[in-house]
Amino acid sequence: MLPLIVYVVEPSEGQSRNVMMYGHLDKQPYEEPWEEGLGPITPVIRDGKLYGRGGADDGYASFSAMLAVKNAQLQGVKLPRIVLVLETEEESGSDFLISLLKVAEDFIQKPDVLICLDSGCLDYEQMWLTSSLRGVAMVDMQVTHSGSHAGSASGVVPDTFSIVRTLLDRIDDEETGLVHEDIQNPIPDWKIKEAENLAALKGRELCEKLTVL
Repeated sequence: MLPLIVYVVEPSEGQSRNVMMYGHLDKQPYEEPWEEGLGPITPVIRDGKLYGRGGADDGYASFSAMLAVKNAQLQGVKLPRIVLVLETEEESGSDFLISLLKVAEDFIQKPDVLICLDSGCLDYEQMWLTSSLRGVAMVDMQVTHSGSHAGSASGVVPDTFSIVRTLLDRIDDEETGLVHEDIQNPIPDWKIKEAENLAALKGRELCEKLTVL
């Protein structure tokens, strides 16, 4: 079982809210080489920016959280109770996260607000807040009571991919990706305003930064 780090900042006088900040410290394979002079495990400061695996791929979580707390303290801002929770197995599936959170329950307590420091960004000039994410649905499907060899089961046992595609057809159009009207929900006004503000701020950069094959 890999460790879980819990760091508590006690609240300012008169403050009762409990804010939990989540991040992770483990890294994916670092994929050398980078460009000349830069690598995944050698910290280099260039033009005021830190390059190296400890400063990216969510390694920013602990630094950002503590710098934000320190900045607020220096300004004399009254702070709630802040709990920084850092796991070390996120890249391998967080198998023990729930059990570790239960062990640390007395330290974490019940959060009023949860901030997840684990998302992409549009540039490195400022901090970005992600207000929505596309999720992942995990499905276990079994069509036989025992394992079957492809040589004898092909064409007899239903194909699981075809079954999943049939189920997905009930949700969206496979050609356009549009969700069927009978299960659509209206987009909240605040989300539309967010999108308009972001489009005005970044313009075509939103799509031009992506390379589609």
